[in-house]
Amino acid sequence: MGPFIRIALRYGVGGIIGYQLADQLAGDPDVVAVATVVATAAVGFVTEGFYMLARNLGWRT
Repeated sequence: MGPFIRIALRYGVGGIIGYQLADQLAGDPDVVAVATVVATAAVGFVTEGFYMLARNLGWRT
């Protein structure tokens, strides 16, 4: 997942604050590690949220 996070950092941050800083952040292993943990946690929370929604609405789980 690290390469995907690195690419997202490069283009996402590059569009907001500039490409030079985006390349610097994408090349920093600590920033990539933190972004990977945050992205993984977000995916987990969204998945569990949809599971809870399905249970509450009586959908098949």
